[in-house]
Amino acid sequence: MSKWTPTSWQDREALQQPRYDEPEELERAVAELAELPPLVTSFEVEHLKSQLADAQRGESFLLQGGDCAESFAECTSSTIANKLKILLQMSLVLVHSSKCKVIRVGRFAGQYAKPRSSDLEKRDGQELPSYRGDLVNSLEFEPGSRRPDPFRLVRGYEKSALTLNFIRGLIDGGFADLHHPEYWDLDFVDHSPHASEYQRMVEAIGDSLRFMETLAGTHVGDIDRVDFFTSHEGLHLHYEQAQTRQVPHRDGWYNLATHYPWVGLRTADPDGAHIEFFRGIANPIGIKVGAAMDDQQIRRLVEILNPQNEPGRLTLILRLGVEKVRDELPRIIDVVAGTGIDVLWCCDPMHGNTRSTSSGRKTRMFDDILGELDASFDIHASKGGRLGGVHFELTGDNVTECVGGARGLSEVDLERAYRSQVDPRLNYEQALEMALLVGRKMSQLHHGGTGRRPPRLDTGSAGEVSSPRRYVGGA
Repeated sequence: MSKWTPTSWQDREALQQPRYDEPEELERAVAELAELPPLVTSFEVEHLKSQLADAQRGESFLLQGGDCAESFAECTSSTIANKLKILLQMSLVLVHSSKCKVIRVGRFAGQYAKPRSSDLEKRDGQELPSYRGDLVNSLEFEPGSRRPDPFRLVRGYEKSALTLNFIRGLIDGGFADLHHPEYWDLDFVDHSPHASEYQRMVEAIGDSLRFMETLAGTHVGDIDRVDFFTSHEGLHLHYEQAQTRQVPHRDGWYNLATHYPWVGLRTADPDGAHIEFFRGIANPIGIKVGAAMDDQQIRRLVEILNPQNEPGRLTLILRLGVEKVRDELPRIIDVVAGTGIDVLWCCDPMHGNTRSTSSGRKTRMFDDILGELDASFDIHASKGGRLGGVHFELTGDNVTECVGGARGLSEVDLERAYRSQVDPRLNYEQALEMALLVGRKMSQLHHGGTGRRPPRLDTGSAGEVSSPRRYVGGA
């Protein structure tokens, strides 16, 4: 393996990168970014890695969620607080139902770049560069907006810093205090079909806290705040490179633009620039894995990205789709087991289940998402291990982008509040319902014993799974 540096990726083919008109402008923007303070610290990064190692051992569970793509315009206090609220509520539900610690990771404070299927977009005879996220250009279809602007990298850093600062202020100020979960309520929570179940859960937690504090004769201070981490797809390599640096008293290089970067499916070439960059950073990293990946590609990715078999280092984020998960997941588990390398297994039930409506609108079916989760839990359990995390695209806003859920959103409802710039997200009610159902599944698996097939989620696909077999990265 050749020597790694933060710029060694530039000797490889770099997919999904914007084409800038003025290379010297890009150099100036990257140089400016490299001089700015880091967005996160190596201490936080290592703390997260230790928690992910716990999840590999089955001692905690990863909840990762947020926008498909952030926009600069939505760097507002209400939008940030709502995203934080829904992730805190979901984690509260999972902790209460599963009696398992939850690692909270937001898909924000940097999720400003998106891969595209084509470099160009054509409308009414005019052809312009595709929208690649606010880190690169603007959504408006006109030449000035679609021109990749390297100084948007600096603006993306600034928006990420503002988001992180507000989140840290909320958490340090007691926003996440379990003594006051009512702080997390969203305006339309009372209209959710699951509102009463959630409120009963909140009251039960409050009663438990008061009981413990009465027995102890003191305030339980350790739960005044929670750990919260950020993540984004490490797509724009000049941006990631600019914030990658060495720190005092630690070995290696840290990407301090985020705690937890991941490699997307379209850039997961073992010989490509993204894998070259990711193999050299000390952060915990994720990699999206799809059904089209063959055994050799999966094996090489695992071996390149975690050659020392470091606990908490590597998460495989499976995005297979409800129709393929029962055929493909057992194969992938066996391939990884053959490497002898531990990984954290995470299910992304969103991306493999995207479909278009009759009018051409992109959406996702709630039951498909739930069905892939159901099958993933079952397959891991059948092989003597466990699913260690979930990865959702969601929002704390009252949008209508995914079909189904307890309120039964239909294709007609999509036109009412479809706001995503790229992919459809679960809204608040659907996300909370998903957490309730996942929590129930985890509780059933925990208490259901190992001698019979795990129970299913309330909805979702059935079907047989392969015979039990122990595998690396299990419980």
